[in-house]
Amino acid sequence: MMSLPVVAGALLVVSAVLLIRVVNWVWIKPKKLESYLRRQGLPGTPYTPLVGDTKRNVNMLMETRSKPITLTDDITPRLLPLTLKMFNSHGRTFFTWNGPVPAIMITNPEHIKEVFSNVDGFEKDTSFHLIRLLLGGLASYKEDKWARHRRIINPAFHLEKIKVFDEVVCQWERLFTDEESSCEVDVWPWLVNLTADGISHAAFGSSYRQGQRIFELQGELSQLIAHELKKPYIPGLRFYPTKSNRRIKAIDKEIETILRGMVRKRGAAGEAENSDLFGVLLASSLEESQENGISVEEVMSECKMFYFAGQETTSVLLVWTMVLLSHHQDWQERAREEVRQMLGVNNNNNNKPDVDSLNNLKVMTMIFNEVLRLYPPVAELRREVNKEVKLGNVTLPAGVRVYIPTALVHRDPKLWGEDAGEFKPERFKHGTSKATKNQVSYFPFGWGLRICIGQNFSLLEAKMAMALILQKFSFELSPSYVHSPQIVMTTRPQFGAHLILHKL
Repeated sequence: MMSLPVVAGALLVVSAVLLIRVVNWVWIKPKKLESYLRRQGLPGTPYTPLVGDTKRNVNMLMETRSKPITLTDDITPRLLPLTLKMFNSHGRTFFTWNGPVPAIMITNPEHIKEVFSNVDGFEKDTSFHLIRLLLGGLASYKEDKWARHRRIINPAFHLEKIKVFDEVVCQWERLFTDEESSCEVDVWPWLVNLTADGISHAAFGSSYRQGQRIFELQGELSQLIAHELKKPYIPGLRFYPTKSNRRIKAIDKEIETILRGMVRKRGAAGEAENSDLFGVLLASSLEESQENGISVEEVMSECKMFYFAGQETTSVLLVWTMVLLSHHQDWQERAREEVRQMLGVNNNNNNKPDVDSLNNLKVMTMIFNEVLRLYPPVAELRREVNKEVKLGNVTLPAGVRVYIPTALVHRDPKLWGEDAGEFKPERFKHGTSKATKNQVSYFPFGWGLRICIGQNFSLLEAKMAMALILQKFSFELSPSYVHSPQIVMTTRPQFGAHLILHKL
């Protein structure tokens, strides 16, 4: 048995080592990185120990959200207030602080292209544990593993697998009485349910009801994570049994329990069909050669990522499309007329779109591109630097992160012209290359080799939903509508989307 002085000495050594590590993490390393960046002429905010710019940014967000805005106002101050302030005062490249980590903000299209092209030097930032709960899987893998997973998953996105989901349209029709031809509806929760139903079918096929429960849980999880991201990151704090941490853990456990149950059920039934994402992944996990297949844990991770990213992207695209078309009735009518010409009109049962007709909806494509420009689902993309790398004339050391403020770049007048803040779908008449003048200034789904695998799937599902809606209804903003975009993982309407629907 060790003597008391020996134990005390050992505890003193351990405490000293921990103290040195904490001091290095909170002060010494950040100050070294700050000095390294400033010596290269890179401007940035002063470092505040541990919290960085977290508190400042949250305060700015609260201030901007306390003021009402209109549809014609710039939403960037509500989404990225500190980034916009630094951009206006310090130029295209600068740094702020995400806790003790420098975040290099880049808005130069050439630099953005470098970041997207150099996937080895600028890796997707999934270091934060809570982010991995929602966006693990393909989004977090590297090199060979990423390529293998993308090859396996790709068949799940065949266009013929997209379903027609018109139940929401039928439910909206039932909201009208026999005497009424108009009614007010908050379309946001309806659109969330519509896209959840669509992604549930695509991901889980006949088991989509269980998939819908996963969606409900992930919706709650995203709210909790968004709240936690506003706090300074402290290693190990996630293990402390706070109310939020306990709920996050319980949600993740329930999701995994549902997915494992679905794995066992399909395995027991001997299901080998690959008609949905779950089947594609499960078939791969059952391959004899694990070198070519993926594990059950990876199956669950891919399903969670696919479900959250796919559903969120489509629902926010649809809600901002309906809001903007409510404000711009001329474009709403142009889109409706295109749907009528492409699909034809049947007074008793309007035609349902197929993939070929959806691909030919040119006006709607222009509208979606413009909506994604003004209201990108993800307001800011993040990459981490794990080894020294060049970016333009600057050398970035390991340990920093690179942020690409999508919402700011998409509305930059120097890149898009003086009408950058206006809704003008005609700018995409000849495609995105012409609209961007071949610059990397438009990337709602990312850009380059690792562009979102579900981009076409999401756009086609959104086109299908809008085609069904336009055939049945016209719509306008309700007097009760409050324009209030906010970031909750994606760019959502804080107070819903209250519209007046008119039966056609």
